Amino acid sequence: MATLSLSLAFSTYTVSAETLSSIKEKKEQNRSEQGKKQSELKKNQNQQEHMVKQIEELESSIDITLKEIGNKKESIQGTKASIEKLKKEIEVLEKRIQERDELLKDRVRSMYESGGAINYLDVLLGAKDFGDFLDRVFALNVIAEQDKAILEEHKRDKLAVEKKKGEVESELASLNQDLKELEGLNQKLSDQKKQKNALLSQLEAEEEEIHDHIMQLDEKNELLSAQEVAIKAEIARAKKEEEERKKREAAARAAAEAAAAKAKAEAEARAKSSSSSGSSSGSSKPSTPPPAPAPAPTPVYRDFIFPTQGIITSNFGYRSSGMHYGMDIAKGGSTVPIVAAASGTVARAYYSSSYGNVVYLNHYINGQLYTTIYAHMRTAPAVSQGQSVSQGTFLGYQGNTGASRGQHLHFELHKGPWNVSKSNAVDPRPYLQ
Repeated sequence: MATLSLSLAFSTYTVSAETLSSIKEKKEQNRSEQGKKQSELKKNQNQQEHMVKQIEELESSIDITLKEIGNKKESIQGTKASIEKLKKEIEVLEKRIQERDELLKDRVRSMYESGGAINYLDVLLGAKDFGDFLDRVFALNVIAEQDKAILEEHKRDKLAVEKKKGEVESELASLNQDLKELEGLNQKLSDQKKQKNALLSQLEAEEEEIHDHIMQLDEKNELLSAQEVAIKAEIARAKKEEEERKKREAAARAAAEAAAAKAKAEAEARAKSSSSSGSSSGSSKPSTPPPAPAPAPTPVYRDFIFPTQGIITSNFGYRSSGMHYGMDIAKGGSTVPIVAAASGTVARAYYSSSYGNVVYLNHYINGQLYTTIYAHMRTAPAVSQGQSVSQGTFLGYQGNTGASRGQHLHFELHKGPWNVSKSNAVDPRPYLQ
């Protein structure tokens, strides 16, 4: 018996040490992953800062471009106003040109009808005296100069009209080209801003995802730490329970042995008394001693019991959405109780984004550590972290909290401690039957 107790104690110590070492290793892995995620987060935030600066620069460029577009539009409006003014001036010039055209046509017609240069000779020869001759010569010079001036002015006006038209058209074309380029630049800058905003939104989404991952790692580390404490407490509880059970069994055996010894002594005394009496009478038969009382039966407990009522709606194993690491049990009603499948210690009892209201229990049974999980409970758990519970202890009610689609209990059984990869998860059905 001493050898068996020593062996069990050594086995307990070994399992405990291996389990706690495994948990510490998982925590270190999580911390390493947290460090990587923190670096990713820092890089993401730096990228966001750089992107924000680029967007600010683009916004500044867009503002400048929009101002330039506004100025160009004002210049175009001014040029158009100048064009309207020039149109009026051109109209005046064209009218003057038209009038001169008519005057010159009349002169040419008159010259043609009168024979051209002969008309000038007739004028000169028709002079009455030398003074009249000079007057006529002077008059003819004046007319010739006027004709020449008219022709020069006519020529200048035509050139001016053509020049003004060319300048205005050139300026308007230049302004329209500048406006087109600015509008193209504005569109390009706006497109770049949209792209930068899209990238910024993507970075912000990545940042949120990294934050969530870090929070999940924090939650997992908290769970591992709590489990580490709970496992120590559970092993101590199981050892104490085992010692108390052994004491009860030893006491029962001692009582049974004492009762048997007492019965044997009484039987021997009766037999001796009967023998003495028989000697004197010589005819009595020895009496048969009564059987020794049977020892009280030791209660038999199943290691695990069904944690709730209902039907199994989904078993352990692969399904369309991926691996299902437990079994789902469902029943209608708002007060379907959930109980501890085995005696143990509460590792965690809290609200999880995925499991909703959930309880993690650690169990140490026959030298083996187990972990059970009770997820999606309707309200906050009825037990608290570090609490020792007996098999059948009420934990809460079936619910639909966390990532759940309808009221049920999601129940997991892990042969060993819970870990992030859930590598210790086993099908609970064989343990519950």
